[in-house]
Formats: sequence, structure tokens, C-alpha cells
Amino acid sequence: MGCCKMEYAELLEKSAEEKKSIACVGLDPVLERIPVKGKDAEDTIVRFYTEMIEAFDSEDVWPAAFKPNYAFYAQYGFAGLRALKKIIEMLQDTEVPLILDGKRGDIGKTSKAYSVEAFDFWKADALTISPFLGRDSVAPFIKKASESGKGLYLLNRTSNPGAIEFQDLVVEGKPFYMVVSEKIAAWHSECNGAGAVVGATSLEELKKICSFYIEKKALVPLLIPGVGAQGGSAEQTVEVLKKCGYPLHLARINSSSGINFAYEKTGSSDFAGEAARALAKLNKDIGFK
Repeated sequence: MGCCKMEYAELLEKSAEEKKSIACVGLDPVLERIPVKGKDAEDTIVRFYTEMIEAFDSEDVWPAAFKPNYAFYAQYGFAGLRALKKIIEMLQDTEVPLILDGKRGDIGKTSKAYSVEAFDFWKADALTISPFLGRDSVAPFIKKASESGKGLYLLNRTSNPGAIEFQDLVVEGKPFYMVVSEKIAAWHSECNGAGAVVGATSLEELKKICSFYIEKKALVPLLIPGVGAQGGSAEQTVEVLKKCGYPLHLARINSSSGINFAYEKTGSSDFAGEAARALAKLNKDIGFK
């Protein structure tokens, strides 16, 4: 496998500096919660996020990544997928990294097809993938990312409550998520765009994983979900990263429904403005700049 061209790591640093943020906004549509109604699912979703991005622009408040979750669009069939395509095209004008949250991973030839879909068709800057089928499953993603300067986020220690059922199991004297961390560090040595998904809801695990990567001198990009609706704290997450000596510009701290549907908490009809204000608060809580 060839060495990664560093484009993705550079994109992370550039966007963090330009947007004065390391926040990531998940774009996960739920039609029942979208207050604007278009002629169909595609039109409704596109209108919702178009107005939201316009509010970010008018308020000059930005994240340093967007993360649409593929399943939230695919659930609406072709209408949802067409909406995803249009939203991705709109986001390309923002020069903010696009992380496609697809959690792909299969046998080698299937992984290769998934990598082509993500990077050639959807034009994603990065993709979330599962490492649990092993190296032959991950290798096609590493190869594609290396060749095209893209990023990967491998599931490391996830934010959901059920993560403890498997990821915390002790394997040869260490938690399984640390075994995965060792593999991710090794893959990162082949491709600097290879990163890790580590939830903000498990701060002790985040500290162990982050400290391990720093000890190994592996500047693994971190995608950190779980802030907001899932109960994770942006301030505490940043505190852990700083204590580990982790370079903050390589991290992306994600909030999805807490920003998408911020208007529900206030009762305001200005859903786009409320989303912008929720993002501004997240940026302030993170305190990157």
C-alpha cells in the first residue's frame, strides 16, 4: 500500500483554522421533526438543510466538518438519496470537510466497492468504517484513501450504551477497544488519513485511547460523537484531549440532533436560526479559538 498523501490531515488543520472550530455537525434528517414541508421527502430535506447552512453563513458560525449519516437518507428511498446528493453538492461550496457516516466494512471486494461509492460517487472527504472483519476488509479502504488523499474513521470505542457488551471485553489482559486501537495505530502508520471514532460518552476510555495514540506518536484523527442529545460534554471532552497532549485541530467533536432540531427546545419557529445558535454555543463550549 502506498503512503497517504497527507491531504486529509491538512484539510482538517486548514478547516479548523479557517472556521475557528473543531465542531462537526451531523446532518441526520427525520421527516417527522422537520418543520418545513416540501413537495416530497427530497424537497423537504433539501430545503431544511439549505436554510440551515444559509443561517450558518449569515451568522458567520461554522463547524469544521459536516457528517451526513447515510442511513437517515436511505430510509426514504431514492428521494432521500437524491437529497443526500444535492446536500453534498451544496456543502462542497463551503470548503468544510465532508465525513460520510456509512460505517462500511465487508469482505475485501465488497469493501473496495464501498470505497469507490464513498469517494468517487458521493465525493466524501472521509468515511466511517468498521474494522471488525480484519485487515483484508480494511485494506481496500486504506488503499483508496492513500491514493486519493482521503480520510477514514474506524470504529474504536463507540458512544452507544451497548458498546460495553463487546468493546469492553478483556482480551489478553486489555480491553478489546485497546486491541482495536493498536490495529488503528498500525494502519495509521500506512495512511495518515486513518482515524478513529471514540465516543464522548466514555471519557475514561477516550483518555486511555488518546494517551495510547500520543505515546505511539500516531496523530490519529479523532471523530468524537455523543455530545448533546447522547449526554456527552464538549468541555470535558476537550479537557481530556488537552491533558493527553492531543493536537485539537485533528479532532472533530460531533453533535447531530442537538443542532438539527435545536428549535424543539425553545419552541421557536426559526429552526435555522436556532441551529446556528446551538452551533455557536457548541463552538464556545469547545473553546478552540
